[in-house]
Amino acid sequence: MSDKIELTDGNIIIRPCQPEDATVICEGVQESMQEMLKWAPWCHPDYSISDCKLWLDSRHQMWSEGIEYDFVIFNAKNNTFLGGCAIDQINRKHNFANLGYWVRTSQEGKGIATATVKLISQFGFETLGFTRLEIVAAVQNKASQRVAEKVGAVREGIHRNRHVVHDMIYDSVMFSLIPQS
Repeated sequence: MSDKIELTDGNIIIRPCQPEDATVICEGVQESMQEMLKWAPWCHPDYSISDCKLWLDSRHQMWSEGIEYDFVIFNAKNNTFLGGCAIDQINRKHNFANLGYWVRTSQEGKGIATATVKLISQFGFETLGFTRLEIVAAVQNKASQRVAEKVGAVREGIHRNRHVVHDMIYDSVMFSLIPQS
């Protein structure tokens, strides 16, 4: 299933991560290290191509087992790597999941995250059948909160001690999306 998926709005293309994406993903993470270290628990100062390859090697299995759905984002016109997104932390009992996203520093402020969330949430609802997707952003992460607001996610409140990154514990704002009726 994952090899044939391509989501696009004409400006960006989102597709499942593949092993051959390691170089561009690693370059994007390294370029964006200052921001990534604040909000991405998996990121660390010495993040390398081998870290990326190791992670990518597990993506197909995670996808096929329905544990996590990871995507890369590219510019539809010039094929520039823009960032990543995922549907993870899946709870099938209550049919919801987390929706996460990041855009490399040089591409921020261009509406990429907003377009990405629109496409990936549609996939989550229509293809994966979720009835709720959550966007959880640390209270201090104003950029992620703005994206959630722009896509019409409902702000449900602040969850105390909800986000842990490198031994830092943050309160987080919980947003939710549900399928359009």
